[in-house]
Amino acid sequence: MGFPETFKALSDPARREILVMLRGGKMSAGEIGKAFDMTGATISYHLTQLKKAGLITETKYKNYIFYELNASVFEEVMMWFSQFGGSKDEK
Repeated sequence: MGFPETFKALSDPARREILVMLRGGKMSAGEIGKAFDMTGATISYHLTQLKKAGLITETKYKNYIFYELNASVFEEVMMWFSQFGGSKDEK
């Protein structure tokens, strides 16, 4: 995971919405797809971009693939952002 891939993945509103949906827990691609007016191939593309960025993980169970948030990547991004907070005198 690198920041360029993360920020590229976060730049798309549909991918951000998928991440919000996954806050509630694991979901299948079909469940995710029901919330959008997109083809299955488009949903798959967005999920692939999120996986490449490390923002989500997948687990397989029988004939289904479930997606969930990868909290460690979000923590890393938040730690990076935190360096811009505070006063100018802090180091």
